[in-house]
Amino acid sequence: MSAFDYKKALTDIPHKPGIYQYWDAEGVLIYIGKAKNLRNRVSSYFNKDNQMNGKTKVLVSKIRKITFTIVDTEIDAWLLENSLIKKHQPRYNIMLKDDKTYPWIIIKKEPFPRLYWTRKMVKDGSTYFGPYASVGMMHTILDLIKETYPLRTCNLPLSPKNIEDGKFKVCLEYQIGNCKGPCQAYQTITDYDSNIEEIKEILSGKIGNVIKDVKHVIKNASADLNFELAHQYQRKLLVLEKYQSKSTVVSSAITNIDVVSIASDERYAFVNYLKVMNGSIIQTQTIEIKKRLDETDEELLTIAITEFRTRFNSTSKEIIVPFEISLLDSNLKFTVPKLGEKKNLLELSQKNVIYFKKEKLNQYEKLNPDLRTDRILAQMQKDLSLTKLPKHIECFDNSNFQGAYPVSAIVVFKDAKPSKKDYRHFNVKTVEGPNDFATMEEAVYRRYKRMLEEEDTLPQLIIIDGGKGQLSSAMTSLKKLGIEKRVTVIGIAKRLEELFFPGDPYPLYLDKKSETLKVIQQLRDEAHRFGITFHRKKRDQGTLKTELEQIPGIGKTTADKLLQHFKSVKKIKEAEETELQKVLNKAQMKALIDYFNKSKA
Repeated sequence: MSAFDYKKALTDIPHKPGIYQYWDAEGVLIYIGKAKNLRNRVSSYFNKDNQMNGKTKVLVSKIRKITFTIVDTEIDAWLLENSLIKKHQPRYNIMLKDDKTYPWIIIKKEPFPRLYWTRKMVKDGSTYFGPYASVGMMHTILDLIKETYPLRTCNLPLSPKNIEDGKFKVCLEYQIGNCKGPCQAYQTITDYDSNIEEIKEILSGKIGNVIKDVKHVIKNASADLNFELAHQYQRKLLVLEKYQSKSTVVSSAITNIDVVSIASDERYAFVNYLKVMNGSIIQTQTIEIKKRLDETDEELLTIAITEFRTRFNSTSKEIIVPFEISLLDSNLKFTVPKLGEKKNLLELSQKNVIYFKKEKLNQYEKLNPDLRTDRILAQMQKDLSLTKLPKHIECFDNSNFQGAYPVSAIVVFKDAKPSKKDYRHFNVKTVEGPNDFATMEEAVYRRYKRMLEEEDTLPQLIIIDGGKGQLSSAMTSLKKLGIEKRVTVIGIAKRLEELFFPGDPYPLYLDKKSETLKVIQQLRDEAHRFGITFHRKKRDQGTLKTELEQIPGIGKTTADKLLQHFKSVKKIKEAEETELQKVLNKAQMKALIDYFNKSKA
């Protein structure tokens, strides 16, 4: 039996909360676990330094596949783990850990319904809310409801006839204000049921009105200097604002439905499936579909729905989908939820399919880098509305120091990668003083005039580091050369990363995480780095040359020869006389040596 490559499997697992599932060589699910950080938890099983017990070692030795489902919070991971373990009962979950049963809040189906918590669901028509992963949170809500709504806590059979016959007497709960006495008809069934409906709204997650009431109590208590009551309700307010009365993973109100979502690109589609039975997710899987033709998402989703329902023997009559589907089947209802519990389930499915797609595409691109290149170039073409793929991109940047030593630099990217052998520098020849626009105009003109003379292929995209002024200067040169319609030119302004197109007064803003913007930024930064490096070298040489020209007998021409031969003043100082004689005559050499000797003194 081949060993399991856990290191490769770990690269697919995210640092997110969720549940993980271990499968053996026969494709049998052998273990389900939860984690606050999926990758860290799963990797801990394969840590050689981990002191595992014998049963866990046996489990790890049988693992041949790992699957996972991401959720929003650790609490959701607990709930999903619980429901999946109950459904599948994996062998090693029984051996390694105890199952969990989470509590529910029940509104009993009876006259003047009671409200209490339970760990058992009985199908008697009562309404259940939960389950609650945090017992403390559940009791906080129960206490809040008890203080806000006086409800009965007794188990008396409060039928209309029993009340009318006067069989009951009010108890201490009535005397202390915790109950309004429906047992003696002091409270009507209509008033009581009105309170129950409001409580259902709270337990369904619509707690805005309750929070408003709590804030009102705090305000009045503070005004009456009742700081103890204000503090008590302030603590409840903090808990309420953090509270979610229902999980996106499990809901008693949802029974027997399927949930599907899709994410696709030009080559692949990925579809996630959740199967919900009796209020719990009992199956979750994501599949990949390789496109053969130009299939639509609706066509692919329809195919996937049929596959999933067959694979998992689904008999649900309702399927939650991300968009309308025209599948004609009178036995099925397709729902596109806008809010509520079903919307939460769809969002959970979408979160998983998007992550699955991202990780799979990353894997493919690592194996075949050309796929990534093609994808990025296609995205750039789309984002910038180009007529051709920008396989050849050039970017210009100017550098000067208070108008001195002006230079221009051009960097070249081919297939979205730097082509350093094609980088070029330009010593500005026609511009005097600090004129960035004229410098750009000269550099662009010289670059493409030479390319036309040498019959080189023009780039598909030219990027100008600067705003509208630099872009306009570049366009002036391209128009002189008659090629302004043969290339696309954009300017990028540094401050807000605005992209300008010629003749368009409004800038284009790309998403900060856009790969198109990242490539443009990389070009801009590389042009700036390349230009600054050349500018500093030229400036340093200018400073050295000025120093050499101060020596008697050495003029501009001789200083140029010295720098060309020795490259730096330091090397000139350290040079032997025989080496200096190759550039200087005896008088110049003596003046040079005397100058450097004086500078040492």
